[in-house]
Amino acid sequence: MARAASNPIRRPLVTALKIALYGALLGLIALIVAVAVAYANLPSYSDLKSRTGQGQMIRVRASNGAVLVNIGPSFGQWLPYDQIPAEMRAAMIAVEDKRFRSHLGVDPVGVARAAKVRVDTGHWTQGGSTITQQLARNIFLTNSRTFGRKVKEAVLALAIERKFTKDQILELYLNRVYFGGGAYGIDAASRRFFGHSARNLSLGEAAIIAGLVKAPSNYSPTADIEAARSRSEVVLKTMVDNGFVSPDRAAQVDSAAVKIQPTTKQNSVRYFTDWALPQLDTLIDESNEPIDVWTTLDPNMQAAAERAIAANAPANAQGALVSLDRDGAVRAMIGGKDYVDSIYNRATQAERQPGSSFKLFVYLAALESGMKPTDTIVDEPVTIDGWTPRNSTRTNRGPVSLREAFALSINTVSAKIGAQLGFGTIADMARRFGITSKISTYPSMVLGTSDVRLIDMTRAFASVANQGVSVTPYAIRKVVTADGRLLYQKESEEGRVLVAPWVAAEMTDLLQSAVLTGTGRAAQIGRPVAGKTGTTSSNKDGWFIGFSSGLTTGVWMGRDDARAIAGLQGGTAPARAFHDFMVVAVANRPVENFQTEVPMPDWNLDAEEDPYAVDNSVGPPPLVDENGNPLPGQPIDTIPPPGQPLPGQPQQVPQTGNQLDQQWLDKVLPPGSADRQQPQRQPAPRPQVVRPPQPGSQRPPDPLQPAPDPSQQ
Repeated sequence: MARAASNPIRRPLVTALKIALYGALLGLIALIVAVAVAYANLPSYSDLKSRTGQGQMIRVRASNGAVLVNIGPSFGQWLPYDQIPAEMRAAMIAVEDKRFRSHLGVDPVGVARAAKVRVDTGHWTQGGSTITQQLARNIFLTNSRTFGRKVKEAVLALAIERKFTKDQILELYLNRVYFGGGAYGIDAASRRFFGHSARNLSLGEAAIIAGLVKAPSNYSPTADIEAARSRSEVVLKTMVDNGFVSPDRAAQVDSAAVKIQPTTKQNSVRYFTDWALPQLDTLIDESNEPIDVWTTLDPNMQAAAERAIAANAPANAQGALVSLDRDGAVRAMIGGKDYVDSIYNRATQAERQPGSSFKLFVYLAALESGMKPTDTIVDEPVTIDGWTPRNSTRTNRGPVSLREAFALSINTVSAKIGAQLGFGTIADMARRFGITSKISTYPSMVLGTSDVRLIDMTRAFASVANQGVSVTPYAIRKVVTADGRLLYQKESEEGRVLVAPWVAAEMTDLLQSAVLTGTGRAAQIGRPVAGKTGTTSSNKDGWFIGFSSGLTTGVWMGRDDARAIAGLQGGTAPARAFHDFMVVAVANRPVENFQTEVPMPDWNLDAEEDPYAVDNSVGPPPLVDENGNPLPGQPIDTIPPPGQPLPGQPQQVPQTGNQLDQQWLDKVLPPGSADRQQPQRQPAPRPQVVRPPQPGSQRPPDPLQPAPDPSQQ
């Protein structure tokens, strides 16, 4: 009777047990089928090794090899299992999956521990994923925190364990896991943080890398070195506790002594890299393999340029700087005060009026036509096609030499030259020297009313410094793959002759005068400098461009909305920024005298004063504005009167063997341009030019007369 009464209780229990067993059996069968299907669809081991993820890793280096910026994901070199240091393998297993060698892909102990923490805290604080599960997620799945993704992850992990050996799984994992800073795999992480291959990792370095997997952003050595070192000590203790390393071996590690590779500040550098990297499209074939791009940027010069712009640019104004070496290598580039605030590159993209710095092309055309620095032109009121230019002094100086007119940036003289030679001739000269923006041929163009780019203007001045031979800015020296295979190497190029060497030498004469006695005196740096200021109407733009010791630097300052800035002239803030940058940039370069010596007026400097000696402790010397107008409280410098004998003639310029390429000029200049005909050495008659007789000053057609030896003066 009792047995019969118990049947109603036992029967449901037996039924439930049978259902559970059948369900478990069906689940096991489903799992086996799922694993079998996953196993069958898994790529081969070689295919998994060849998968490098999405995006190309580009590491941009400075001229000295320092890493400027890492762009895109970095996968480094693939290291076979036996080339991965044993301590690196041990560190990763100890901190991520200490039962890696014994489980089947899923660790029941780890899962139970994660579940217990979930019950205790009310949320998941650790996942209990094995190395195999993490590998499955990294290769095939996403990081979404869903139950379905965890099931797929477990199935794939079981399949991976069936298809590959433990050593193969660990090799795949160590070459694919993300370590922060864009680095995927231990080799990329080692190169990113320590500057060398993962083959040479020390135990201390391995502990830092192993500690990154848990939270790459929190423990990144480049973001928080102390957090990274503290985490590495936890990794070392875990290795000792689990028998992966002896206590004595761990005690030998000094985490504070592990050197982290410094990274260059990326703020201003990004203006340069944004300009340089698109050039890769024309230099190398498209590829997804990691590459190192070696550039021309000098980190010390770049830092000096950033300081110079920050210290001198007026409040609420922007500043830009470009510095070119004699071969066109870009040594420094600042596109604005702060890249984070504005990625707009004012050095390469902005088009602004250059003001009187454009007179470079006016006087190049004048010199090429046969005029010379000592020729005299009358500064007087003039009207050209209804346009009447005026000097900012509202006065005229009468007869002045070309040297004086250029140094003091006299507008009427520039207008007369343009009218005599033709404004199209001036525009052609600008195009010949690399100005790519549209140039007006209205009379006012001689005063710099056409918009130009700073890098183009700097290139033009660099070509003058290069004895009239063209200079083309470039940023990339070579491109190599991660294994050292050369993809591109910059080859030296012979530039085209833009003007005859004697024209470039005489232009340098004028440019020196502008710095020594004219509007650019704030740019003096204690060694020969040639340059020109530029200021636009209402002080909307300020420019200074000049060269010394083989380095040509252009500076622009102004507002993006082109509003006026009180007190901004090319001879003030831009010239001072040029000075601050150049004293650092050329400090380790030998002093180079130009091929022409500028005669100095006896009364312009004290007898004991060295024209190149600058006392920087008392600030820049007295300044005049763009047209020779003194700033408040500043006297106008006395200039030698017309006809005054000048001590010295331009130094002889040796012939280079290069000739003006008429075919090239035909291509770059429009039909009918005045510059399509090769210039003649003999000057054309100019009724406004007065040349007082000076004994011994007659200039032969070519070359120039040599200047007196300064050591004998």
